[in-house]
Amino acid sequence: MLESFLTFINQQKLDISEKSTLLTVSGGADSIVLAHLFYRAGFSASIAHCNFGLRDQESDEDELFVKKLAEQYAFPFFRTRFETKKFAAEQRISTQMAARELRYEWFEELRKSQNINFIATAHHANDAFETVLLNLTRGTGLAGLHGISVLNQQVIRPLLFASKENILRYIIDNHLTYREDSSNLSDNYKRNMIRHEVIPVLKKMNPSLEKTFGVTSQRLRSADILLNHFLKDWRNSVTENAGEGLVISIKELLNSPEPTYRLWFILQDFDFSYTQVQEIFSAAEGISGKVFYSLSHQVLKDRYSFVVSKRENSVDEHELIIDHPKGIFKTGGLILEIRKILKTEELNIDKKTRSVFFDASKIIFPITIRNWVKGDTFCPFGMKGKRKKVSDLLIDLKININQKQKVKILSNGNGDIMWVIGLRTDEKYKVTDMSQEIIEIDMKE
Repeated sequence: MLESFLTFINQQKLDISEKSTLLTVSGGADSIVLAHLFYRAGFSASIAHCNFGLRDQESDEDELFVKKLAEQYAFPFFRTRFETKKFAAEQRISTQMAARELRYEWFEELRKSQNINFIATAHHANDAFETVLLNLTRGTGLAGLHGISVLNQQVIRPLLFASKENILRYIIDNHLTYREDSSNLSDNYKRNMIRHEVIPVLKKMNPSLEKTFGVTSQRLRSADILLNHFLKDWRNSVTENAGEGLVISIKELLNSPEPTYRLWFILQDFDFSYTQVQEIFSAAEGISGKVFYSLSHQVLKDRYSFVVSKRENSVDEHELIIDHPKGIFKTGGLILEIRKILKTEELNIDKKTRSVFFDASKIIFPITIRNWVKGDTFCPFGMKGKRKKVSDLLIDLKININQKQKVKILSNGNGDIMWVIGLRTDEKYKVTDMSQEIIEIDMKE
């Protein structure tokens, strides 16, 4: 395996033989093999270990195990401890996401402070394949089918050539010991479900699954590079610079094969998602004046073109832009607390009568709270497609003139009205049995 390791490094042009590398070692089989290969190859390396405090005594034993390993190889050793669950609660993210953010931030700080060239992780071929399957379940573009990149800025993955089977065989052949993370045996996490339930079924169909995927991944990566090269030339022929923005010819766009994908290729640089681009393209032959927003830019549908411009930082005093699905936001006498719910079982509508719930997959951030204006329309919850003017809703509910002036609406990133705040939500954004993630908004006055 050492020979394959060195061959892979040469093929991928990873310049680590003359430079220093920070090895991220958890104590598991993969990272133990990574450290052993660097030791045998005589590469300059240090070891970094994170104690996330998630498994009590097990976590402390892992830390001690890795420390002794570093001493055995005479590698400098760095360690840190995180209050992972506290950080996850504060940020309202999953424990796994919190651990990822914490460790990569620390690795980069350590790399800079110690003048280290690279950060090496122990991702292998199975990890790359699992990532592709995860991306497919979430929805992905061509880049999401590559798997994991060998090199991403200063982060390298020198074990991507090896399968999990190769790694375990190397462990046995070299009489190495490692620590088993008990959470890896659980199917509570999506990746573990794919690892323990989905992949074994696929391997019955193709025992050489990892090898086959490796070849396919290389082909997809090459195809993506060629496609991007072609589209860059095409983009220059259908766009004109306009200050910090861009003007895109709708005529040229409509005359091109796969126009939605082409439009996304242009607009992805301005923070627009593919879902947003589908909405934008649907307006190509519509009336002028419709505006679509991303976090940093806006797209105006003009007569013959889409005009991309930078979004102004200054916001009207009657408008509040919300960039992310968590936190407490105040405007116009309202206090809204927003959070994302991962499981529908957490819903408790009866106890939270001032809360509203939306299907998270249909929401495009940033969302906006603003005053309602004449001409605003939406589809009130329960009306199943029949649109209604906000002004008519206020009349039906006998809202007086003074109250009308205080009514605000919550609009989606595509401009749709999601909620006439405190009065009615839109049917399109309701929670259904198919909803996987939910946005909950608690309202206080």
